[in-house]
Amino acid sequence: MPKWLENAVFYEIYPQSFYDTNGDGIGDLEGITRKLKFIKDLGCNALWINPCFDSPFRDAGYDVRDYKKVAPRYGTNDDLKRLFTEAHKEGIKVLLDLVPGHTSEEHPWFRESQKSEPNEYSNRYIWTDQWFKKAEGFGYVAGEAERESVYLINFFKCQPALNYGFFKVAEPWQLPTDHPECVATLEAMKDVMRFWLDAGCDGFRVDMAASLVKNDDEQKTGTSALWRNVRAMLDRDYPEAVLVAEWGHPDLSVPAGFHADFLLNGHGKGYRSLARNYTLDFRHTIVGEDRSFFKKDGKGDIMAFLDGYLKQYEICKENGGYIALISCNHDTIRPAFNLSPRELAVFYGFLFTMPGTPFLYYGDEIGMRYLNLPTKEGGYFRTGSRTPMQWKAGKNLGFSEAAAEQLYLPVDALPDAPTVEAQEKDPASLLNTVKALLKLRHENADLGARSNLEILYAKKEAFPLIYRRGSLIVAVNPAERPVSVDISPVYPAKNIYATGNCRFEKGLCKMEGQSFGVWKI
Repeated sequence: MPKWLENAVFYEIYPQSFYDTNGDGIGDLEGITRKLKFIKDLGCNALWINPCFDSPFRDAGYDVRDYKKVAPRYGTNDDLKRLFTEAHKEGIKVLLDLVPGHTSEEHPWFRESQKSEPNEYSNRYIWTDQWFKKAEGFGYVAGEAERESVYLINFFKCQPALNYGFFKVAEPWQLPTDHPECVATLEAMKDVMRFWLDAGCDGFRVDMAASLVKNDDEQKTGTSALWRNVRAMLDRDYPEAVLVAEWGHPDLSVPAGFHADFLLNGHGKGYRSLARNYTLDFRHTIVGEDRSFFKKDGKGDIMAFLDGYLKQYEICKENGGYIALISCNHDTIRPAFNLSPRELAVFYGFLFTMPGTPFLYYGDEIGMRYLNLPTKEGGYFRTGSRTPMQWKAGKNLGFSEAAAEQLYLPVDALPDAPTVEAQEKDPASLLNTVKALLKLRHENADLGARSNLEILYAKKEAFPLIYRRGSLIVAVNPAERPVSVDISPVYPAKNIYATGNCRFEKGLCKMEGQSFGVWKI
C-alpha cells in the first residue's frame, strides 16, 4: 500500500470546467496548475483529473482517440507533465482517469480492427463471426464496418468494447481470457499506464473497472484476475502508484488489487441514502419525500447506509484497501441540489471524519448548485453538475474571459451564486468549514484512512450517529431536533471541533439540531 494514500484527500477536477486561461471558454491544464495553491490551502493533497486525452468528445472524453496524447483543447503533453511537477512541489499527487474498457470508434486500433483484411488489431475489439447475427445479451453495432461482423459496445454507440476475453465462452467468436490477442489488449493498456507513470502521474482512477471480461461470473473472477495482474506490475515497478476503482463493490475490487473503490450512487445503494434519497421526475424535480439522512427533516435512516457499508468495510480492512466516500462526482447530482449550506456542513463533517479516502468534487466546497441544462457531450442529466467553477463575482464568475456564449457550459446566473472569493472572506462560510474539517483530519492521524472505525450509537430511523476513530469520538446530528443519548462508559475528555451546541456530560451526548462534534478521549 503506498504510504501517501493513508493521509490523502482527493479533489476531483472536470478539466473543461475548472479554469480557462486562454479565453476559449474551456478549462485547461494550465488552469489547474495555476489553482494548485487554492487546492493545497483547501486541504486537498491529491487530484483526480477526469479524462484529458485526445477525443472526439461524444462522451466528454470517455471516448479516447489517443491514450498517449493530451486533447488539444486542454493543452499539450508537456503541459500535463508540468502540472505533475508543480503539483508535486506543493505535496499534491495526481491521478489520471484511465478508460480501459473501450475506446472511441475513431481510435487507430479500431480503424484497423474494422478492416476486412486480418491484421494485428482484428481481435483488439470484440466482433461476432457474422454480420447478420445478433450478439445476444450485449449492446452491439451492425452495418458500420468493412468487415462482415458486428461489434460489441461498452457504453454508448461511439465506444467499442476492447477485447479482454470471455470468462465463459459460449460462441465461436468469443475468445477466452488467456488467448494471446486478449492478453495483448491487457499489455497494451499496461503500456499506456507505464507511459503516464513515467511522465510523473501518481496512479489512476479506473473507469468502469468491472466491465473488462465479458460473461464473467457474479464474483467477477475473470476481471479480478486481470486487475491482479496489473497490480503485480505496479507493485514491482511503481510501488507508490495508486489504483482507485469505479466499481462500486469494494468487497470485490479491493481483493482484485485496487487500493480503493467508490461507493456509488445507484438505486438500492447505501451511499444514496445519505444525501440523495429522493425520486426525480423528468424535469429533475423531487417527487414525494426526501428521506436523505442529512436532511434536517429527520426522516432518514443511517442503517440504510451502515448495513451494507460495514460489511464492505470489514472486507477492505482484511484485504488492506479503502472505501472512497464522495461529496459528488461528474455523474452525480450535486448535494447542494437538496441540502442547505448548514446541512452540507454536517454532511461534510461526516464525510471527512470517516475512514478511507474521501473525494471532494470541485465546487462542492462552496455549495455550487446543480443547474438544469440540456445535454452536453453525452452528459444528459449529469450535465448540470459539470458547470464552470465559480471563482469570483463578475464576468463568467471568474472562470473565463470568453464571451458567455463561448463557454463550455453556462455559469450559475442567479445573483446569489456562491463564489470562492466571497466565501474566503466569510469565517462562517461553507468553504471555511471545509478547510477547518480537512485541517482537523490532517492534524489527527486517527481521522485518516486507517481502519479504526467503531460504531458507538446507530439505530434505525434515529439520531444521532456516534462513532469512534482511535482516540476520537465523532457525533453527527443532521436532524433539526435536539437529541440526547447515553454511550457510557465512554467519557470524552476534550472537545476539539464542533458546529452547533453539542457536549458530553459523563456518558451522555447532548446535541442541538444540525450539529457535529469531535472529542478526544
